[in-house]
Amino acid sequence: MDLNSVHHYRIDWIASFVAVARHGSFSAAAKSLYRSQPRVSSHVAALERLVGRRLVDRSVQPSILTPEGRGLLPHAEEIIRRLGMLAGTAEGTVCGTVRLGCYPSVAAYLYPRVVRALRSSHPQIRLVLHEGPSLELGEQLADGGIDMAVRPLHPLVNSHRVTSRVLWREPLVAVLRSDHPLAGADGLTLAQAARLPVISIGESDDGHSRQYEPNLAFANMDLHPVVSERTNQPQTLICLVRHGLGVGITNALAMTTADTDGVSLVPLVDAGCERVVAAWWRLNDGPSPAVEAVRDCLSRLDPPTWPWPAASGAAAEPVPTGG
Repeated sequence: MDLNSVHHYRIDWIASFVAVARHGSFSAAAKSLYRSQPRVSSHVAALERLVGRRLVDRSVQPSILTPEGRGLLPHAEEIIRRLGMLAGTAEGTVCGTVRLGCYPSVAAYLYPRVVRALRSSHPQIRLVLHEGPSLELGEQLADGGIDMAVRPLHPLVNSHRVTSRVLWREPLVAVLRSDHPLAGADGLTLAQAARLPVISIGESDDGHSRQYEPNLAFANMDLHPVVSERTNQPQTLICLVRHGLGVGITNALAMTTADTDGVSLVPLVDAGCERVVAAWWRLNDGPSPAVEAVRDCLSRLDPPTWPWPAASGAAAEPVPTGG
C-alpha cells in the first residue's frame, strides 16, 4: 500500500472494529465508545467493504471475529496504540527515543539502572545504548550522532555546543597481580607505581593520552613512569596485568565492573587526581523533554560505591565545557 491509499482508512472505523472485538458485541462496543449501535455497525461494515473481507460473524451471539478479522485485529490494535502515543505527545506526555552514549564500565554499571528507572518514571521513553571510547562519545555528541553521553570530564570535549553536569567522582586504583609483593598493601603511592612498568588508560597513538586521569596524576607529581601498554578496555588491562606486563593504573568503576580474578586492587593514597564522570548534552535552541527526563533520571540514581576512600556525590549545577 502506498501513502495515497491511507486516507481511505478512517480511524473511527478501525476504533469501532477494535471495540467490537474487545467487548464481544456491537451494543457493548457502542456503549464503550459513546456512540449509537447503528453507527458502530456501519463503521465495521465500511471497513469490511474496504478490505474486501467479512471481519465479524454476526450470525452468532455474541458476535465473533472471522479468521480474517482475527488476522486484522493485531494490526488495528497497533494503530490505536500508536495513535494513543501520538495523542499523549500532543497532550504533553514525555516520549521519544534517546540515544545515550556510554564508555564500557559506565555501560555495564549505569545503563541497566537508568533503563529500569525510566520504565517506572517515563515508560514512553526508549533508551538506545551507543557504546564507545570517551573521545569518540564527545565527538558524536557534538556532531549529533547521539543525544546524550555519560563520560568523564577528561579528555576534554572540544566543542562549545555541549555542556555537562557531574554525576559522581571516583578514585584511581592500582591493579597488581595477586602474587605481586605489593598486592596485599593497604595503599600504594604514585612514586611506588612509577618504579614499575605501568599499564594505563588511553590509546598509544590518539594524541590525547596525557589527558587521562592516571597520566595527569603522574604529571602533577612530576613522575615519569615507563608506560608499557595503554588500553581503554578494563578487561584487557586486567589480562595484561595477569600476564605480568606491569601494574595497571585506572579508575575504580572500571575494576568493579570487570572480572578481577588473579589480580588485586590497591588504592592510590596520594593520587591527587580523580575521575569525574558527568552527564553530557547539547545546547540546543529548543530543549528536548525526553533528553531532560533522562538527564533528571540520571541525576537521581545513586552513585557507585567502592571500598576505597573517594569523593562522592553529584554537582548541583552544570559544568561549562568546550573550548
